Amino acid sequence: MEVATTYTIDEIQDAIVSEFGALEGDREAMISYIIELGEKIPLMNDAHKNESNIIKGCVSTVWIIYKRENDKLFFEGDSNTAITKGLISILFRVLSGREIREIVNANLYLVSKIGILNLIGPQRSSGFGNMLSQMKAMAAAEQLQLIKKKPKRKKKNANFRWPFQR
Repeated sequence: MEVATTYTIDEIQDAIVSEFGALEGDREAMISYIIELGEKIPLMNDAHKNESNIIKGCVSTVWIIYKRENDKLFFEGDSNTAITKGLISILFRVLSGREIREIVNANLYLVSKIGILNLIGPQRSSGFGNMLSQMKAMAAAEQLQLIKKKPKRKKKNANFRWPFQR
């Protein structure tokens, strides 16, 4: 699992956009860079590579899990293809180690600024969207759990009545 960061989601996205901008729209270089990013994600334990952790709707097989620490989520994942691992790496770089509410509300504008969807084609674009949607759904489910666990505030002096109340 990746460590939490002190940079905002937007700052991380801007850095990623800048990194891709340095490649000056060279399609092959951009794809190579995505693959290189995928090589840097930690290996996922094979025990987690099971049906329940598969992201549906992806051309490649993609597994994503998370661990919650307080109000932050840390993601871990893998894929059977190099380019998809790179896409996972980008999502993790932006969203892993973030507060749950940040993940739920995140607007990943880097996708359009880099042109990832045009770069990877329609089928992988759909899978990329499914990965992002599932990560946000995981965060939303945890957010709901946090809301349910918050203690309800007791009314002070619930039995108190003003003199005019009878």
